[in-house]
Amino acid sequence: MKHLKEDYYVCSTCHANLQMTSRERFHSLIDPGTWQPFDETVSSIDVLNFQDQKSYLSRLQDAQHHTNLQDAVITGTGLLEDIPVALGIMDFNFMGGSMGSVVGEKITRLIEYAAHEGLILMLICASGGARMHEGIFSLMQMAKISAALNIYQNHSNLMYISILTSPTTGGVTASFAMLGDIIIAEPNALIGFAGRRVIEQTLQEKLPENFQTAEYLLEHGLLDLIIPREFLKGAIYEILDIYKQTPFAHSSKIPNYFSPSLNLLTEEKIRRKPETQKFFKDLPYLSKKLGLKKLLSHFPEKEKRKLSESFIYNQNQKLFQFLNRSMVLRKKPENHRSLESRWYD
Repeated sequence: MKHLKEDYYVCSTCHANLQMTSRERFHSLIDPGTWQPFDETVSSIDVLNFQDQKSYLSRLQDAQHHTNLQDAVITGTGLLEDIPVALGIMDFNFMGGSMGSVVGEKITRLIEYAAHEGLILMLICASGGARMHEGIFSLMQMAKISAALNIYQNHSNLMYISILTSPTTGGVTASFAMLGDIIIAEPNALIGFAGRRVIEQTLQEKLPENFQTAEYLLEHGLLDLIIPREFLKGAIYEILDIYKQTPFAHSSKIPNYFSPSLNLLTEEKIRRKPETQKFFKDLPYLSKKLGLKKLLSHFPEKEKRKLSESFIYNQNQKLFQFLNRSMVLRKKPENHRSLESRWYD
């Protein structure tokens, strides 16, 4: 085991790349004593009351106990050969590295921080795709992360390096994994969207033996480099060193002409606004004072029906959770009056 760790968990006989934890990966890349983690206490909730053989909350608790992580990604900043970087690392050991709302929120916050501070961004991907236990809340993270990356890359003019490990599949491949300015993969990594058998049954033809491997993607122009683990840190340093010497100016802040709300308006930050916190604090009083009919009169008909069902069958807590995810995300018109002021009239 000691020799395996020294060899970055690469088998000396067959040269297979074995699974590494997120902590082992950042120790292999980041200079000792420089790692500053972000958002370590953010955790998912079971908004759908998802249940298969066991509840989603039970699966989360088991994964947290097994990995000592809150969710399937760790994010933070550190120095790589004395160059400051923002780094996110997905951990396949946590529910197959699946992307839920916490993974999307943590990566988005990391991108926003890197854009404001002018840091180079690196994301190490290892995932089975979007987390089915969270439904649409999981799928929306694909668009949210991609939107944040668009501003980071195209308006801040900063570099994003995507590092693909085995496996990188599903919604992660279909979003931020393949959006890197430079895309690096480990040797023989499994990278794809749908499964091999699904594609073969759909196309009704046999696929090549090396289909969806890093080498196949490199041959077809979908990757820039394949780098073994032991050379990864040195190779990234060379890329960063060349990037620092490029003649064009790198923006260290979001440009003044660009609306910051498009970059920073994630649902978690809206929930932390003082006016939003006051609204949810007063909501039990409002629902009791005004009654369900008047409370729901401020919502569109489609949401009103869902809210009514939540209120009747799932008690106030489910109503608040639904409001927390549906109401606060709608864009307010210019002549908007706060919900509180209308309800207190």
